[in-house]
Amino acid sequence: MARTRSDAPGWEGILTRLVAERGDALTRYAYLVSGSEDDASDLVQEALVKTFGRLRNGFTIASAEAYVRRTILNTFLDGGRRTSNWRKIAHLQASPEVTEAADASTDASVDLRHQLMRLTPRERACVVLRYYEDLTVASIADELEISQGAVKRYLSDALAKMAVSLTSETERSLRDESRDSTTGATHAQ
Repeated sequence: MARTRSDAPGWEGILTRLVAERGDALTRYAYLVSGSEDDASDLVQEALVKTFGRLRNGFTIASAEAYVRRTILNTFLDGGRRTSNWRKIAHLQASPEVTEAADASTDASVDLRHQLMRLTPRERACVVLRYYEDLTVASIADELEISQGAVKRYLSDALAKMAVSLTSETERSLRDESRDSTTGATHAQ
């Protein structure tokens, strides 16, 4: 009887089962952390390579998943540190003069991905760990190796940024609806 890859002993079998059983969940986690589908796939691949690149035995599916999740988070945060200089000058980047019109219902809807992308990597990591992973502030502090006060500050700053952004988007949407209804009434007369 031929042995399949998932029946392989050791780390190869664990890796195969982890990708088959928990691959989608790992990609969703990486997507929430990074805010990009392409980056999420890359983060998962990189985390798997880092985790299983060296001979690793003794993993269970649960411990391997936890290790890969931690590696996804660390890889994302390391990338954020490398690009922090870019964030300082990103406002100097030219914007297109013509933008595509958005559907009114799309403008009114809350786009969580867009809100998460506006946060710094540490803020985004704290929000994802707190509200997606449902970790306590103490657990987040341990996970990110920072103080509980820093976690609270990152969460506070992130939620404030998201609230301001959502408020301004809601006000803009209400103004647009008001303007559209006024224009419609003028054309009807």
